[in-house]
Amino acid sequence: MIAVIDNGICNLRSVTKALEAVGATVRVVRTPLEVEAADADGLVLPGVGALRDCVASLRATGLDRTVREWIAADLPFLGVCLGMQALFEHSEEGGGQGTEGLGVFPGRVVRFVRPADFKIPHMGWNTVRFAQADSPLRAGLGAEGEAFYFVHSFHCLPAERSLVLAECDYGGVFTAAIGRGRCFATQFHPEKSQAKGLQIYRNFAAVAAGAAA
Repeated sequence: MIAVIDNGICNLRSVTKALEAVGATVRVVRTPLEVEAADADGLVLPGVGALRDCVASLRATGLDRTVREWIAADLPFLGVCLGMQALFEHSEEGGGQGTEGLGVFPGRVVRFVRPADFKIPHMGWNTVRFAQADSPLRAGLGAEGEAFYFVHSFHCLPAERSLVLAECDYGGVFTAAIGRGRCFATQFHPEKSQAKGLQIYRNFAAVAAGAAA
């Protein structure tokens, strides 16, 4: 069983359908009690839109604590897009003082600064190269690079290099995915990335199934 968090600004249908397509049983959860009741083996935090809204929604329901405790226990976790950005300490998004994240990992989220011929947001297909060759999330994927679909104006700057699972080049190299233990997160959208994206979900479902065994 994989629980998918509904924080009110998620692309739930595409994420749940992708997980179901690779054979996972999925339950949408909105509160910590629903996560507990699901008795899930894996937890997914998707998101689109504004990080401030995403984090505020998690805090309002108490799911921010659930996410932090889940990752601290090294239970299988997958963040997607905003679900990756939310894991860091601070984001430039929102202007002024920016937006505080969940602080699971040290680092920050910054706005893209690119040459004029690189349009922002970064939208479309781009090649991702894996930095952690032995990560279970990249099983069945080419180490030299695979194309995934991105839609974002901000990117993550992890304070610890060891956290970087994959990188992408868009007028400069940025972190495309992170991984530590059984916690993974991607800036790209696997659910929008056809067969290679389904492989990401298949790999995560296998990690969750292994944790349950």
